[in-house]
Amino acid sequence: MTTLTAAGASASPEHRPAEILALTRRIVEPPLRSAVESMPEPLRRMASYHLGWCDAQGVPVRANVGKLFRPALAICACIACGGKPESAAPAAVAAELVHNFTLIHDDVMDGDRTRRGRSTVWALWGVSDAVLLGDGLHALAAEVLVARLADPVVGPALDRLESTVIELCRGQHEDCLAADSRRSLADCERTAMSKTGALMGCACALGALCAGASAEMVSSMDRFGRELGMAFQLTDDLIGIWGDPAISGKPADDLAHRKYTMPVVAALLSGTAAAAELGLLYRDPAPLSSGRVARAAELIDAAGGRRWAREQAERRTESALRCLPDGSAADDLAVLARLVARRDL
Repeated sequence: MTTLTAAGASASPEHRPAEILALTRRIVEPPLRSAVESMPEPLRRMASYHLGWCDAQGVPVRANVGKLFRPALAICACIACGGKPESAAPAAVAAELVHNFTLIHDDVMDGDRTRRGRSTVWALWGVSDAVLLGDGLHALAAEVLVARLADPVVGPALDRLESTVIELCRGQHEDCLAADSRRSLADCERTAMSKTGALMGCACALGALCAGASAEMVSSMDRFGRELGMAFQLTDDLIGIWGDPAISGKPADDLAHRKYTMPVVAALLSGTAAAAELGLLYRDPAPLSSGRVARAAELIDAAGGRRWAREQAERRTESALRCLPDGSAADDLAVLARLVARRDL
């Protein structure tokens, strides 16, 4: 077996991304549930709710859950480096736990009351419990690695995970300070690399470590994930303006909140008449009506911000693909890479 999809029925090219993610779920969800079940109440119930497994009262449901994209990267990176997919399950679970820790804390800091069509943890249980749950998921991720990885992998894996969390925190700090017009594209890219690229790079590197890959290959997998993370964030920024909430599971309200995302900053720096009008809209302290939000989106498009972000997402995707080793073992990573920049808006 040289790809994850080779373990099951052969998928047509258009169906391969869905099959990769479905097979990832089969591998990852049992140990992920086991890890969450080990948490004390009420953290267990809050985590299960956030992950879409139950309602706020703890009654099992099947809500809109995450795609397990980062776990898929870990497992496919392990395969690309010659390992078995199950070998990367602890790394995949840890990456998903850290990802959800950041989502819960992001919701608190951004004041977002909904995620994936449901109330966020802080909106239901308050800020204090949401912060504690995020901290608990972070600790649980480290515990999973320590308990389920053997020497000599556990030390380097834990070090990489915790270094990534520090980088994530730095990126979030920069993002929280970014609500002004002085942002450059370099500032945006640095923040995106810390907030999004770092964890995807970590997931890929952890998968490579689980396969016993060389230091050079681990580094290549990290670079692949980081470049892919940049493409992911650029596409996410586009979704935050032009996305369909029914598809993305989150409101397209970046402009209403006057966020300086990469398409916005690219537009503002274009030196066009549209950029000047957009700047006036962003500097106006009055709340943006739906009509003014729509006008802002038109201006970003007219100033080239939308086109620039799409082109950069494609460029970062191609850069990621160049990091992959030759051979069919990396095919699933290539499939996931091409999926990122073409997510539905």
